[in-house]
Amino acid sequence: MKKYAMETAVGIFVAVGILCVGYLTVKLGNVAFFEGDQYRVKARFTSVSGLRPGSSVQMYGIEVGRVEKLGMDAEVQQAQVEMLLRKDIKIYEDAIASIKTEGLIGDKYVSIDPGGMGDPLKPGDSIIQTQAAVDVGDLISKYAFGDVKKEDPEKK
Repeated sequence: MKKYAMETAVGIFVAVGILCVGYLTVKLGNVAFFEGDQYRVKARFTSVSGLRPGSSVQMYGIEVGRVEKLGMDAEVQQAQVEMLLRKDIKIYEDAIASIKTEGLIGDKYVSIDPGGMGDPLKPGDSIIQTQAAVDVGDLISKYAFGDVKKEDPEKK
């Protein structure tokens, strides 16, 4: 009888451990099984260099969603970004989406200025006004090789 009690305790311990590992995998991996509490919005950029699926979407410095998918829109020759945003976040027709960098050489993320004019965007709508990321490598190479023009303060 004592042998079966020990085996039962070990079995329960292993089952609880597997459940905990599964829960942490879902939470830390930001896996969403249902999109019921989110809606999809699209935006087109001239360049999405450094952005990847799973990147953060922020508004006022607060994470409000994730980049779901990157693709190309062959008709307008631009990159298309699909984002999943929380249902409680309202963005409007005049919203601006821009790609920014966390720190000097950190990860890229999408920053949204929600606007306030016009109607709120519906699931599947697109943000029209976008700004691509500033390429730090290009800026450094321009400065290093002398392509940056210095203005003379006396000429102003």
